[in-house]
Amino acid sequence: MPPRCARAALLVLLPLAAAPAWGAGLEVKLNLPVRARLDLAGRDTVALAPFLVVSREGEKKAQLRNIDVQREFERYLAKLLKRESDLTLIELGPLDYPTYDLELLARSSDFWRALGERTQADLILAGSIDFDVQDRTGYRTEEYVSPFDGRTYYRQVLVEQTGFEYDIVMQVYDGRTGELLYSDNFKDFKKFEGERADPLVGMFENLYSLEDRIVGIFAQKEVEATRVLFTN
Repeated sequence: MPPRCARAALLVLLPLAAAPAWGAGLEVKLNLPVRARLDLAGRDTVALAPFLVVSREGEKKAQLRNIDVQREFERYLAKLLKRESDLTLIELGPLDYPTYDLELLARSSDFWRALGERTQADLILAGSIDFDVQDRTGYRTEEYVSPFDGRTYYRQVLVEQTGFEYDIVMQVYDGRTGELLYSDNFKDFKKFEGERADPLVGMFENLYSLEDRIVGIFAQKEVEATRVLFTN
């Protein structure tokens, strides 16, 4: 047995030797590999196509007027793929789609195959984004202890809150055949105190929550799991 394997086996056996003799369970934490959702064998490049922006609730509000949701999302996605995957990224820039209906695009294999031939990309990543800013201000019931008689009462308190919701459809096409290889819908909602919460902060909080799921399409990840070992 190689020295490194022998040390790993010894680390596992030591806790077992120290466990009680009547069969108690011993919890151990393991880092388990999770394979990428796509088969990346022989695929080294991915082209990032412009994501379609769905009409956003609250988009006419002043705090959203200066935010380019598509640009911010695609810039973040490009950085994420470069950092977390082994794929070479090809950024396409503006693109004329034959349709803006995702279901129809998913069946437009000729379009994706032609794009793959032009860019020489093994994979093409596309999809849609919907970023909503929601006013969640409302009344909340809370306990109130009277300073006069010491009794507990309940009262309605106005709480100003802003909700941010991301709804992302991710589609990955084969650059050689134009076939749709993968499609999924990622959603996340975050709620912040205050009526004028920064939408840019809310946007990236949503993205951070979805990051592992997005990366998991293109790269192997490790997850921590707890296992119980039983001893005699």
